[in-house]
Amino acid sequence: MESDYLKNKPRSWQVTEGVERAPHRSMFYAMGFTPEDLKKPLIGVASTANEVTPCNLALGRLAQHVKEGIRAAGGTPIEFTAIAVSDAISMGHEGMKASLVSREVIADSFELVAMAEALDGMVTLAGCDKSLPGSVMAMARTNIPSVFLYGGTIMPGQHQGKDVTIVDVFEAVGAHAAGTIPLTLVQELEECACPGEGSCGGMFTANTMSSVFESMGLSLPGNSSIPAIDPRREELAFQSGEAVVQLVKDDLKPSDLITRESIENGITTAMTMGGSTNVVLHLLAIAHELGIPLDMEDFQVISDRTPLIADMKPGGEYVMADLDKLGGISFVLDRLIESGYVDGNLPTVTGDSISGNLSRIDTNMNQEKKIIYDLGDPIEKTGGIVILSGNLAREGAVIKTAGTSIKKHVGPAKVFDREEDAFLAVQNQEIVAGDVVVIRYEGPKGGPGMREMLGVTAAITGQGLGEKVALLTDGRFSGGTHGIAVGHVAPEAMVGGTLAIIEDGDVISLDINNRKIEVALTEGEIQNRLDNWVAPDPKHATGALAKYAKLVSSASLGAVTQ
Repeated sequence: MESDYLKNKPRSWQVTEGVERAPHRSMFYAMGFTPEDLKKPLIGVASTANEVTPCNLALGRLAQHVKEGIRAAGGTPIEFTAIAVSDAISMGHEGMKASLVSREVIADSFELVAMAEALDGMVTLAGCDKSLPGSVMAMARTNIPSVFLYGGTIMPGQHQGKDVTIVDVFEAVGAHAAGTIPLTLVQELEECACPGEGSCGGMFTANTMSSVFESMGLSLPGNSSIPAIDPRREELAFQSGEAVVQLVKDDLKPSDLITRESIENGITTAMTMGGSTNVVLHLLAIAHELGIPLDMEDFQVISDRTPLIADMKPGGEYVMADLDKLGGISFVLDRLIESGYVDGNLPTVTGDSISGNLSRIDTNMNQEKKIIYDLGDPIEKTGGIVILSGNLAREGAVIKTAGTSIKKHVGPAKVFDREEDAFLAVQNQEIVAGDVVVIRYEGPKGGPGMREMLGVTAAITGQGLGEKVALLTDGRFSGGTHGIAVGHVAPEAMVGGTLAIIEDGDVISLDINNRKIEVALTEGEIQNRLDNWVAPDPKHATGALAKYAKLVSSASLGAVTQ
């Protein structure tokens, strides 16, 4: 009997049992818990609910349904929250430096509460880009039975009979600067692109990571595609609460689910869906938490063998709500498992395998819109992300090839030491066809925080230069970026990477087929410039960003703090 009790309360007995815990129980009673509640497993309901982004608006409501599911299954829920920032609202100014930092803060927050309160299990709820990997990093660190629940995708906006997303608004800014559309059209788009709660609708970072986590077995089937406003998401929240209690009873932990094999499933899903380049950064970080060997080259190996089959925005036509009508990621996983690209035998949070879950799900085999292509007749024969290397990126760099047909680009560098200066040059139409825009000192340490450059890339695309101008940075790109955009360049400029010594007019060549990014300088010329290079002063001397800059590692390692 005692062993069964400890099995159901493997950790929380430390804060609920024995006369010495009378003060602890008194604190619980002050919050409305009963002695009967404290005899059950204590389950954290950890969310990033807030009112700073539509991505997270649904999370507070969903948390209540999770709690109901936990109670129904015989557990006691304890709700708490962490911060999150809006990538879209922080884009293009100093605030974007907080975005990647928030991933670490979220992981730290969930980890610390779970440890301090001796929780037996946890459901993590997240919506905006960095809150998803931050939540799963915390699940890996605590290694207590856990389920991930996504807040859900936003519905597309409607403009002149077409689906539009936030990326259309960013690109409209560039088009207006080029004089190709009037201000009234920008205003129309901004007022209709985001019709309500939910994360950005295309295969951008949030939807990429939710798809990856579902394919890794960390969430219930349907979690990645059901829209935020759909009542099915509330049902899924309830079921997630039920599921985590069973995971505690079965002692099925994140380390049982997050394995090298499941990460490969996740990478395959991202590649076949044309997912965000941020998946590289985030999966490296998650693997790091559990000591799973993974490096950038692993992404290339999987990309080489994985066809691109999803016609999803930003490179394609459709949004996640369209894919949901077919059955969501289950529709894709069915095909990937059948063709041997994904291992369907791996365990999931349901207690069953991926294939076992799929056997109970109906997917709409007849596509009215061709969103998912046949594996035998794909959009591209290889995945949507390529890892580059060369004398400009000795530790690697990342480019999203989904949605661009350009395989080579050679041109003169136009160098900027901060994103704002590059954006101003684009808006002033100082960037011309053939240029290679270099934005440096925006890496994990140099930024600090590795800002996304959607404002710049969208402005370039909006001016009709998306296939004519390359952009190279030690920062990052939004999942909404498309075109010739190379990011995550490592080593970054701040630590003396080659990017630091590039000068205006240096000829830079990009060769996607041969996975090369080079500057036309000899090793002697590079070293001579580096010998005369002086690192700039840190941009932040105090506060969270200064602390982050001192602790963060290279993008090639996932930009984890060490």
